[in-house]
Amino acid sequence: MAQGFNWAYNMHGGDPIVHVYVMQDTETLTKGDLISLQTSGRADLAATADTDMVGMMLGPDTPSEGKVGEPGVVEGTTAVTRVKVQINPDAVYEDIDDTSARNPGVTLDISGATGAMALATSSNTDVIVVGRKEQAGDPTRFIIIQSSHIYMK
Repeated sequence: MAQGFNWAYNMHGGDPIVHVYVMQDTETLTKGDLISLQTSGRADLAATADTDMVGMMLGPDTPSEGKVGEPGVVEGTTAVTRVKVQINPDAVYEDIDDTSARNPGVTLDISGATGAMALATSSNTDVIVVGRKEQAGDPTRFIIIQSSHIYMK
């Protein structure tokens, strides 16, 4: 079962860059979800074909904003709840649940609800695979494609 994505490394080295954003909607976000910024500058769950993705949700800005008993899960309120998002444009993420063999340069889409984001067959070209995956147990490593990442435009 999909559990969202993990950060693997940055292509150019260095540490994660983390920004705090206010949530766009009253909804649940989960660590590992990809996040888009709305025109309001607020964080929202990313969806395939978004051209304003910013990075991966890490959790609530403060522990009191998290869901009790579920680390990394935020039940947010529109324009109130704040979440931490890793925004490195060169961040390499991984999907540990993807069982398909992948070659570098293959484009894929994202799909799934909060806490269950996964990679899917490409029609919107959301992400690009950055390393060869030969065995089912290996993670699929990818970056948000430049035209979809808000800080790469």
